[in-house]
Amino acid sequence: MEFKTDFLILGSGIAGLSLAIRASTLGSVAIVTKKEKSDSNTNYAQGGIAAVTDQTDSFEEHIQDTLVCGAGLCKKDVVEFIVKEAPPRIQELIEWGVNFTKSETQPNLYDLGREGGHHHRRILHAKDFTGQEIERALNEAVSHLENVTIYENHIGIDLIINREDSDKVGHCLGAYVLDINKGEVHTYRAKYTILCTGGAGKAYLITTNPDIATGDGLAMAYRAGAQIANMEFIQFHPTCLYHPAAKAFLISEAVRGEGGILKLKNGSTFMEKYHYMNSLAPRDIVAKAIDTEIKQSGDEYVLLDITHRDHDFLINRFPNIYNKCLEYGIDITSQPIPVAPAAHYICGGVAVDHYGLTSIANLFACGEVSCTGLHGANRLASNSLLEAVVYSHRVYMETSRNINKIKHSQAFIAPWDPSGTTESDDSVVVSHNWDEIRRCMWNYVGIVRSDKRLARAARRIDLIQKEINEYYWNFKVTKDLIELRNITTVAKLIVRSATLRKESRGLHYNIDYPDTRDEFKKDTIIVKE
Repeated sequence: MEFKTDFLILGSGIAGLSLAIRASTLGSVAIVTKKEKSDSNTNYAQGGIAAVTDQTDSFEEHIQDTLVCGAGLCKKDVVEFIVKEAPPRIQELIEWGVNFTKSETQPNLYDLGREGGHHHRRILHAKDFTGQEIERALNEAVSHLENVTIYENHIGIDLIINREDSDKVGHCLGAYVLDINKGEVHTYRAKYTILCTGGAGKAYLITTNPDIATGDGLAMAYRAGAQIANMEFIQFHPTCLYHPAAKAFLISEAVRGEGGILKLKNGSTFMEKYHYMNSLAPRDIVAKAIDTEIKQSGDEYVLLDITHRDHDFLINRFPNIYNKCLEYGIDITSQPIPVAPAAHYICGGVAVDHYGLTSIANLFACGEVSCTGLHGANRLASNSLLEAVVYSHRVYMETSRNINKIKHSQAFIAPWDPSGTTESDDSVVVSHNWDEIRRCMWNYVGIVRSDKRLARAARRIDLIQKEINEYYWNFKVTKDLIELRNITTVAKLIVRSATLRKESRGLHYNIDYPDTRDEFKKDTIIVKE
């Protein structure tokens, strides 16, 4: 079956939903999301969204904090327009119904948090449920729009590219999409296709990301021939709850912003050895410091201690974290929290211009799936939600200029052909390869890397990818098989990018090249041959 729409949006996080609200004023919108519409990386964001809203703060200081954190790879012009466009985008979120936490002492102002790398309090938040609150409000706003259709339990398989009528590397016509529940593949034809599929934390064994974060948009764009940039820069969140029964629960950086102190199990502090901001140092420095201390001590975790803050303040400021830790027998008001690093955010992605356009005509990318130049070699805390909402507006601006000038391509799109394939009855192959990929990435392409580790990872992933490709074309597609194919592709991109960067910078640390080198002050660009 073929569906036709003006805008095809893959993903239902802050980028996809905010774009849908705007694009609905221009034409028909189809949102494809592989689970329920609220299940996204956005929904799991605790900390907040960085923006200059206080008179004691300034655009210049937010820009400078971002540039310093990005370790020389941020695109300054991108940083400047994102930071300066933040206030109207924040106001837009508020108008759409997002309830940010107000100040207790000045109810007409918002309570502003502080996180690592920021020299001012500039994080708007909804206690520690910020992402969940944004998802709630945007889903509510979208539900009232007649020309927006959400296809839940659908997953993109591949982009449809016409390479004959474009002066770029191709022209995107839409995508093949699997209806997961029915097992049917449909064709979605669109004037504009926008990837808002989030990140790929599930490429790693330990991650703060939900199960859906399998790099689908990244892999689809790479297979289609789009430029992919800076995939070596994987941000490991320094403080993931360490507990044998806990499934990768994030302890927000805001805990350190409110005075949380990192300590070893013996109670001694250690961050003063690594950075002048101590426990509030940028994430790459904190994660590397914890990794170093854990390896030196043989311990499996360090402690995050905020017990010196007022009991009621902690429960009110961090209700989500307080209740979750309590489930595992940890009272954060009287006990330090055991934490360890976990894969969290991809600073690279599908390369885009100032308006979210990829190297393929009519294909845009927005949010974590994209690489805009904002984050450089290391993302400043809470800049990601800001980037997503600013860029969704810019995608809207760009598409609004031409939406009435272009017509749906009349190029023939071959229907999905499952002939020659059979039903797979060997799910153990999928689960085994999935587990092997994640363990390989965690062991060899983690916080600290080496040429030998990267080469070992490359060999193993190549073997797994060959097996998956053979399996993929012989059996009917399923969600699990699509995700395995995608996560393997993303893993290969990360390894390849890390191998090309013969230095240490930001989130990429190679013990064979411990210094930062000027000749690598550039993006790592990969395109499918």
